[in-house]
Amino acid sequence: MSIRNLGALLSPKSVVVIGGSRRKGSVGQVLARNLMHGGFKGPVLAVHPPASYLESSLTYPSITDLPLTPDLAVIATPPDTVAELIAQLGERGTRAAVVITAGFGESSDARGKERTQTLLDAAKPWLLRVLGPNCVGLIVPRLGLNASFAHLQPPDGDIAFVTQSGAVATTVLDWAVHHGIGFSHVISLGDMADVDFGDVLDYLARDGRTRSILLYIEHVTDARKFVSAGRAAARSKPVVVIKTGRTNEAARAAASHTGALAGEDAIYDAAFRRTGMLRVEGLTELFDATQSLSSNLSIKGNRLAILTNGGGVGVLATDSLIAAGGRLAKLAPETLAALNEALPETWSHGNPVDIIGDADGARYAAALEPLLADPNRDAVLVLNCPTAVADPIDSANAVVEVTSKRPRTPVLTSWLGEDAAAEARTLFNRNRIPTYDTPEQAIRGFMHLVTYRSNQRQLLETPAVVDTITPDRNAARTVITAAIDEGRTSLTEPEAKAVLQAYDIPVVRTLTASSVEEAANAAADLGMQVALKILSPDISHKSDVGGVRLNLSGPDAVSPAAAAMLETISKVRPDAEMTGFTVQEMADLAGAHELILGLKEDRLFGPVLMFGQGGTAVEVVSDTAMALPPLTTVLARDLIERTRVYKLLSGYRDRPAVDFEALTNTLLKLSQLTIDLPEISELDINPLLANHEAVLALDARISVQPAPPPGTKRLAVRPAPRNLNRDIQLNDGRKMLLRPILPEDEPQLRDMINRSTATDIRLRFFTPMQSISHEMAARLSQIDYDREMALVATDPASADSGARAIRGVVRLAADPDGEQAEYGIMVESDLKGRGLGHRLMTAIVDYAKQRGLKRIVGEVLRENASMLKMAEEFGFARRRHPDDDNIVLVTLDLNRAAALGE
Repeated sequence: MSIRNLGALLSPKSVVVIGGSRRKGSVGQVLARNLMHGGFKGPVLAVHPPASYLESSLTYPSITDLPLTPDLAVIATPPDTVAELIAQLGERGTRAAVVITAGFGESSDARGKERTQTLLDAAKPWLLRVLGPNCVGLIVPRLGLNASFAHLQPPDGDIAFVTQSGAVATTVLDWAVHHGIGFSHVISLGDMADVDFGDVLDYLARDGRTRSILLYIEHVTDARKFVSAGRAAARSKPVVVIKTGRTNEAARAAASHTGALAGEDAIYDAAFRRTGMLRVEGLTELFDATQSLSSNLSIKGNRLAILTNGGGVGVLATDSLIAAGGRLAKLAPETLAALNEALPETWSHGNPVDIIGDADGARYAAALEPLLADPNRDAVLVLNCPTAVADPIDSANAVVEVTSKRPRTPVLTSWLGEDAAAEARTLFNRNRIPTYDTPEQAIRGFMHLVTYRSNQRQLLETPAVVDTITPDRNAARTVITAAIDEGRTSLTEPEAKAVLQAYDIPVVRTLTASSVEEAANAAADLGMQVALKILSPDISHKSDVGGVRLNLSGPDAVSPAAAAMLETISKVRPDAEMTGFTVQEMADLAGAHELILGLKEDRLFGPVLMFGQGGTAVEVVSDTAMALPPLTTVLARDLIERTRVYKLLSGYRDRPAVDFEALTNTLLKLSQLTIDLPEISELDINPLLANHEAVLALDARISVQPAPPPGTKRLAVRPAPRNLNRDIQLNDGRKMLLRPILPEDEPQLRDMINRSTATDIRLRFFTPMQSISHEMAARLSQIDYDREMALVATDPASADSGARAIRGVVRLAADPDGEQAEYGIMVESDLKGRGLGHRLMTAIVDYAKQRGLKRIVGEVLRENASMLKMAEEFGFARRRHPDDDNIVLVTLDLNRAAALGE
């Protein structure tokens, strides 16, 4: 991931166009016109050998003839010329290029791929960033930069729109200009040979002029980069995404139920949820989301008050609200009293507030004011139907005037109709009040805001502390390695269950038999009703070929059933190798539900976990949800709750709820198994029985493959590295555990800070605080281990309280380029002077070296003498802060430290 030189791309001070044209209507002509007449606040040069001018500006015959080195080049020349131009620009000092030209990676032929690689090879020595190729270009209205061949230039705004599709880019521009919505950036990524979604998200997350981000995605390239960048961006501003391509025909060939059900779209959806992005369906919904986000409204909940001059549209809005999961606000008594005083007797006397069809602007104002003051509503939707006895523009002006007095109160509008409604919508857009063509669209816009806030709140929810999972990894790996060494791609059912048992996932007792006689003997050994299943490396779904018999009582029932099973399968699958049978106890979990748990190794996102309703008809029922590992208790519970079967699991009539703690813990164990065993490519536990007392795996299948090479970014979300766990001893002999911070550490982190003195808190956070909020502590404990690291020193002496207290913490936050990281450190006040800070600093510097960082930087208050002294001991260089004399900047050059052997 890198934002290196993206400033030259997205905030250039000079531009050159190569491939402009004077031929009217051509891409080159539109490109040159947009660049030279877009209002760019800097020089726009042109390289154009055939002519001496373009758009009344002088041109130059070559890059070497340019009078200055441009920050950005925009190229629209034939594909075979692009790589050489990139090389010349890089040598000249240009650090970014937009390649409009097609004929690269968008085609499947070898020539296009060769051109792409040649282009990248030409850019690499100069670290020159390439947007495209095969893109519409980019627009930065604030700079007057229109480096595109789009037909319109939008006004300046605070929404960034990033898209792979040029057609969608121009469509959104057309709609936005019509609605008066501005953009901070419009970026067409094209083939993403270099600059991709992850890079742009990292840049926009740090851009103060961008308050929300819209994404149109066809595919992503680097899953971990995308998830990390998306998570960072979505934590600071709303990110709305539309993803095309909802089918995955190739999944039909998968060996497991999980492989068949974990289609590409479901996996992308899991990735979007993990980042905190808001996903929408279709361009219309994207426009609705844009309307909502452009107003920068902040929604606290899903309670809506509806104000309307037509009862019918109020009912339509209510139906849409309830169907979408929202609630009608219950108006406060004082609100009802104020409405009774201000409105005619014929008003609806409830929510929706129907103020009757003859309502003028004054009546709208009289009704809206108490609704905005009502403490029981989270937002107000104002509707207007055209009538012959009232002026809709007068009503719109009244809404604008009342809303202006409470600018922080969320108000949405929908003026129905065409001519007068269009004028009202323009008025609302001008005053940044979101407006929609229909009540249904307005409700959808409201629920976008509700869902986004809910997603963000869930991402900051503190997971419960669970017992440490201590699996027998060696036992599991021994089983898997033996199968791979034999050239097999799947485990037998007993082998698969042995792997689950190694991770303490309860399985039903199972015996193997190589013959009919051995199967009968196994049934006698179990001494109860049994299930008989065929054992074959070539048959994954045994019930599909008559390979399962249930509720068999004793050897006399098993023997003929086994013989009949062999005969049946020899006819339907004569090609299958028969290795015998499995005989297992019939599970006795009263009132149990049949569920499925699984994992699939996706080619892009790596392992993906699945949960849902199980049984033989799992593909037909198709009630499953996906999630990216690693899981926490919060994420595991969310995975369960996103299925339809969750309502049944919660209990109904006389059937009690399942043991959700056991079910959640099983998902956590599966998550850990997924992280530990990269050789597993697919896994099914189907069915997993669950009732109010326990869970039990009846059947399991596991597909295996050789492990990927060391260093492979297998997981889209990097788990906490266990290899950093170690014991440390303080100067006074006190022992502590040093380990990476975990999301469930949030309460202990707050406790540590609350136990510290006000001075120590101010020295760490640069501002006086009595305590830190849950949200702040959650952000400090729920980190992205691919970009950040926080090590905590925990006290074993406090373990009796249920969780080890945190006594000190040190953290690094690296830039997206992975070169520089900022550190922060804090030790509980009572432990100062015992060497804990020095040990924490040593550990984080060692970690930074292992990660290949080049520098550690920090800001230290000048009065913090002990921190400055420790920085000096570690070799940090000091310099004054350019803007604040109270702050000292410290920098540790890790390359120099390594050279000195430190």
